[in-house]
Amino acid sequence: MLKKHKNRPLTEFPKEFLDSEVIVKKTSYEYNVLKPLLFEMIDSMAGVAITKQTRVLIKPNLLLPARPERAILTHPLVVKAVAEYVKNKGGDVLISDSPAWGSFEKILKIGGYHKALEGLDVELKEFKTSIPVDIGKPFGSIELAKDPFEADVVINLAKLKTHSQMLLTLGVKNLFGCVIGLKKPEWHLRSGVDRDLFAGLLAQIYQTILPSITIVDGILALEGQGPGKGGTPRYLGLLIGSKNAFTADMAICRLLGLNPDRLPTHRSGKRLGLVKDAIDVVGDADPINHFAFPLLGSLAFGPKPFQGLIRKHLVQRPAVNDRICRACGDCLQFCPAKAIAPDGKSISFDYDRCIRCYCCIEICPHGAIRSAETLPGMLVRRFFTENRSH
Repeated sequence: MLKKHKNRPLTEFPKEFLDSEVIVKKTSYEYNVLKPLLFEMIDSMAGVAITKQTRVLIKPNLLLPARPERAILTHPLVVKAVAEYVKNKGGDVLISDSPAWGSFEKILKIGGYHKALEGLDVELKEFKTSIPVDIGKPFGSIELAKDPFEADVVINLAKLKTHSQMLLTLGVKNLFGCVIGLKKPEWHLRSGVDRDLFAGLLAQIYQTILPSITIVDGILALEGQGPGKGGTPRYLGLLIGSKNAFTADMAICRLLGLNPDRLPTHRSGKRLGLVKDAIDVVGDADPINHFAFPLLGSLAFGPKPFQGLIRKHLVQRPAVNDRICRACGDCLQFCPAKAIAPDGKSISFDYDRCIRCYCCIEICPHGAIRSAETLPGMLVRRFFTENRSH
């Protein structure tokens, strides 16, 4: 039976979606510590929903092939503990995602999932089949993976990491993995330079799939030029869980010393009426100081007649480190705007065409691409910002 969640007001959602509680736990990847803690978290949030033969979809972040120490993917031991919990309750487990780049099998091997899940009766399967689902205006019917709508329970296992377009990848954004394969860059292209439009897409995909719980792996997080191999791993020792991913994401922002309103998905959740201002934090964690966020320069500023010209020449944009780039061509194939070309032993960007989605940063297997604001662009942005404030 296909679950249908339209663009309904907050008061019409299931009571658990309104939950303002978020669980924050200090822990490590030491399995005899991690496993009982995750069992306790799931039991308190979704234990009654998982019984014998319950079909449970576990949706981790499997962005691209990367080892656990790179802090790009949901750690395999987190996935293992959640799968063990479901199996102990008699449920059936499907672990799925649609990677942005690289084969699913290669991700499972390099990421350590085959080894971690050895001996567990679980199914590991890439999202392959899409169905049209109405996620509400302005997007209407879009293609999403069929599997979440066939599951009785969806467990959303996100990773705490930075994102050069959306600032952070957390619980809400993790479900963009339910958009299959090359449909991802297609949606980046449709959203263009409008960050809030893309954030609205993410919020409405989350609202439509509506997972039972979200757990964010922040034990080894990623800061700096995330979400791919350009980021820097940082040990935080945290797991954050909630029935409401917006609640979990808000708690993480506050732990990082970030105003949640700076997170585009949070702003979209507020616009849709899906965010509660007050949250109830269970557990404690020390504030995280000096977390390195990526710079998010404005993509459209100045007088409207000149915004195209300003964006073309002056705004923040992707840049390549020629010493690291291996001219492998992965970014050329994935770029939704076809704005990258080979240039000898490196690559070059056509900034006329570039929409600043930063997919190239996300999927670069060598971490050779970063976001950079030009000096003239920074000066122009500051000029207009200062003049608007007077």
